[in-house]
Amino acid sequence: MKALILAAGYGTRLLPYTSHTPKPLFPIAGRPLLDHIIQQLLDAGCCGIMINTHHLHQQIESFLSKRTYRIPVLTRFEPEILGTGGAIKNLADFWNSGPFIVINGDVYTDIDFREIYDFHQSHGHPATLVLHDYAAFNQVITKTDGMIIAFNEIPMEAPGIQFSKLAFTGIQVVDPEILEYIPAKTFYSSIDAYRQIIQNGRGVKAYVVTNHKWHDIGSVESYRQIAYEAMVPEAFTHAFGFAPTSYIQCSPLKGDGSDRRWFRLSDGIHSLVMVDHGIRTSQTVCEVDSFIAIGRHLHQKGVPVPHLYLSDSFSGLVFLEDLGDTHLQQQVIRAAQPEETLRCYRHIIDLLLHMSTDAADGFDTTQTYQTPTYSRELILSRECRYFLDAFVRGYLGLPVAFEAIATDCERLADETMANAITGFMHRDFQSRNIMLNDGRPFFIDFQGGRLGPVQYDLASLLLDPYVALPFSIQRELFEYTSERIVALKMADETTFRKGFFCCALTRNLQILGAYGYLSRVKGKTDFERYIPRALESLDYYLNHQSISDFPDLKKMVNRSRKDTP
Repeated sequence: MKALILAAGYGTRLLPYTSHTPKPLFPIAGRPLLDHIIQQLLDAGCCGIMINTHHLHQQIESFLSKRTYRIPVLTRFEPEILGTGGAIKNLADFWNSGPFIVINGDVYTDIDFREIYDFHQSHGHPATLVLHDYAAFNQVITKTDGMIIAFNEIPMEAPGIQFSKLAFTGIQVVDPEILEYIPAKTFYSSIDAYRQIIQNGRGVKAYVVTNHKWHDIGSVESYRQIAYEAMVPEAFTHAFGFAPTSYIQCSPLKGDGSDRRWFRLSDGIHSLVMVDHGIRTSQTVCEVDSFIAIGRHLHQKGVPVPHLYLSDSFSGLVFLEDLGDTHLQQQVIRAAQPEETLRCYRHIIDLLLHMSTDAADGFDTTQTYQTPTYSRELILSRECRYFLDAFVRGYLGLPVAFEAIATDCERLADETMANAITGFMHRDFQSRNIMLNDGRPFFIDFQGGRLGPVQYDLASLLLDPYVALPFSIQRELFEYTSERIVALKMADETTFRKGFFCCALTRNLQILGAYGYLSRVKGKTDFERYIPRALESLDYYLNHQSISDFPDLKKMVNRSRKDTP
C-alpha cells in the first residue's frame, strides 16, 4: 500500500489562521493533524507516503524533517495547485502496480484504512470512495448495490432506479488505471476522472461507513469542535487518572474584562475548568502562550495557582483545576468582622511576597506577553495614556491632549522606576483574580506576569475598587507589608514606601483606563459602577503626604469626578 495525503490547499475558510500555519499542521490534542493521518497509515500497513504541498510548504517540510517514521514519507511541491486529480497524476512515477490510497489532509477520523484497502482489492473496480451519511454534504448518488452512479445530481437516464445520497469523506482507494483519465500538468478534479470512468462502463464502488468518527477541519467551527472533543478525555485522564465514561456537561462561567471564555466541564462527579483563548492568530508569543508558561512556572515555584492539566496553545484551549466559585471579593463582602478581612489579606500578602521573590528566580522573560518587564515606557503608554485615551477622552468625552498631563506622567514614571523593588509581578493582582478554595487562596489570570515592582501588586490588592477597602484598613495592611519587606531584607522602608505610593497612582490610572474601555468599547457596562470608587482612590493617593505633587493630574482627576455620570 502506498498513499497520497492532499496538503496543498490554501485553507481559505480558516483564514486568518491559515495565513501563518498550513491546515494539515493544525494540532489535534497536541499533535498536528498530518501526524495523526501518517500514523493511521502506518498502522494500516502503508509502505510509502507522498504529501503534495503548495501553501506554506516549507512548514510541512520542516515538520517532517524533525520526525522519524519507519517508512519513507516524502513531499512533492506543486508550483501551481493541481487539484486532487492533478496531484494524483503528478505522482505517476511514485505509484507501483497495486492500488493506492488518497486522503484529504484536513480529515480527522478513526475509519480503518486497512479495511478500506482490503475491500477495494476484493471487488475489481478501479476506484473506491469512502462515503457516509452527512446531511450537509450528501451529494454522491449510489445504487442499492453500492455502485456510485453520479455526483451532485441524479442522472436523467436512470429513472426508477433506487438510490441514496451520501457524502464523500475525502478518503479513496484507486488503481493506477485512474491515471489514464487525468490530463498531465493541469488542474483537474478526481471527481471528473470518476465521471469518465462511470461513463466508460467501469464502476466506482462505494464503501459506506457508520458508527465512526469523522471531522473535516475546513472551517473554524469544525476545528474548534474537533480540538475540544479530542482534548476533553485526555484532560480528565491527566486530572483524575481515567477518561470520563459519561456525558460531559459543559457550562459557561461568567467572565470578567477579558475576551477569553470560561467553562466548567463535569461528568457529574469530577470537574475541570476550561479556558478558551481562541485560535492563535500569529506565530509570535500570544496571551495563551504566556498563560501556559507562567502558570507552569508559578506552580513549579510553589505559588498557589490552579494545576494546569492539559493545554494546546494553537487551539487556545487550556484545562485547569476547578477551584470553585468563590473569589476574594465575595469573601470580603461576607466577612462579619474587619479582623476577619485583615487576617485573610495578611495571609495573601505573605503569599504575594513569596511569589514576588521565588517566582522571579529562573523566570523566562521571553514567554511574557506584550512586554518582558514593567518599564518607564509601559507606564507612559499603557497606564498614563490609557487613562487619558480610554477614560478621559473615550469614556467622559473630554477633548484633552496628553500634553496636559505629560510632565506629571513623566515624573511619575521616573519616580516609580527609581523606587521599584523588582520581583515577579502578577500585573492584575485584585480580588476577582484570587480564588478561595476551602479557605485557601489561589491566584488566577497570571498571563500578564512579568518582572516589575513588588509594590505594584500590593497597590492592586489594596486599592481594588471591587472591594473598596476602607483607607484605614489599607494603611494597616500597608504597614504590615512594610514590616515584612524590611524583615525579609527585600528593601529599606523608604524605598518601599515611595515606590508603593507611585504604583498606587499608576495602577489607579490603569484601572480607570480599563473601566472606560470595557464600558464604552466592549459594552461591559457593569464596570461603570466601580468608576466613582476608582476616582476617589486616585484622588486620595494623589493627595497623600508621602507622594510628590502632581498638580496637572490632580486637576484632571477633579475634572473627571465632576464629569463622571
